[in-house]
Amino acid sequence: MRNRRAALAALAGAASLALTLTACGQSGEGGSKETSGDVKGATIGIAMPTKSSERWISDGKNVVKDLQAKGYKTKLVYGEDDPETQVSQIENLITQGVKGLIVAAIDNKSLDHVLQEAADAHIPVISYDRLILGTKNVDYYASFDNEKVGKLQGQYIVDRLGLTKGRKGPFNIELFAGSNDDNNTKYFFGGAMSVLQPYIDKKQLVVKSGQTRLTQVVTLRWDGTTAQKRMEDVLTSAYKSGRVDAVLSPYDGISIGILSALKSDGYGSGSKPLPVITGQDAELASVKSIIAGQQTQTVYKDLRKLAEVAATMMDDSLKGRKPEVNDTKTYDNGTKVVPAYLLQPVSVDKGNYKQVLVDGGYYTEADLK
Repeated sequence: MRNRRAALAALAGAASLALTLTACGQSGEGGSKETSGDVKGATIGIAMPTKSSERWISDGKNVVKDLQAKGYKTKLVYGEDDPETQVSQIENLITQGVKGLIVAAIDNKSLDHVLQEAADAHIPVISYDRLILGTKNVDYYASFDNEKVGKLQGQYIVDRLGLTKGRKGPFNIELFAGSNDDNNTKYFFGGAMSVLQPYIDKKQLVVKSGQTRLTQVVTLRWDGTTAQKRMEDVLTSAYKSGRVDAVLSPYDGISIGILSALKSDGYGSGSKPLPVITGQDAELASVKSIIAGQQTQTVYKDLRKLAEVAATMMDDSLKGRKPEVNDTKTYDNGTKVVPAYLLQPVSVDKGNYKQVLVDGGYYTEADLK
């Protein structure tokens, strides 16, 4: 009789554990998920970095639209490039009872404490485009192939200068990178330099400023005005003779600042043609600049698809399904390797913008006038 009571108690304990796991399905990566019964009409918090960039406004709208199409309510906040503000906003979203968080970090190392609060509340976290570092409490990562973005930029430069067709140069190039608090910066720069460095080593590409290390060329908060000031300083100090033939720029907003500095120095008129200038995100102002023959290239990332991936990841996480990923090795945040789904970027210039951006429905002809 005693053994029978013990067996029944064990069965009851097992059943209770099974119910607990069903109600709060712990993921293999250390996050936790609610059941579909708990999430019908639930609210998802979306934390974006800033409204100062066109792309983040688009991202926010797209994520909201896709989540609402799946039956969720949403709360969208923008941190305006202030890490403390973003932390406070996420804390407020947790307090307000959101069931999931999609976060594009401003400072990717500042969220450990607040994401522990999310984990304690069994709230799954999707890291959006910028990998969150130093915490186990991020479940999945949705982004693009960031190293390929840089490779597309670097390859465009060497192709446009004719180096791949046998031209020897030397050509003068200056290097810019993104914000040092954004993990993507090292992937963009590393990808580009994997293409450019062999030509620099052979002195077919010359960095007259001498600024070649990532720490020397970062642009805090991806700020165009900061990039403009640095480009002005480089022109003053390193180009008393000679001219800039190419500029590696990681992002369209930075490219616009670089262009302003160059045009103020007389580039784009007379005997000083504008250099080859890359970019990223296919922002409207930069696409218009490309059409006008100023910025030369951008890397297009279909933000509609990124938002769809993130929304689907969240939906799957909350409903106990394992989200689809295509990279489980690359994105180590210092505490864990975060499972990722990476989309493919596309190089865009004056020759293919209609095919990629207009025919693809990203912009209309009227948008680009």
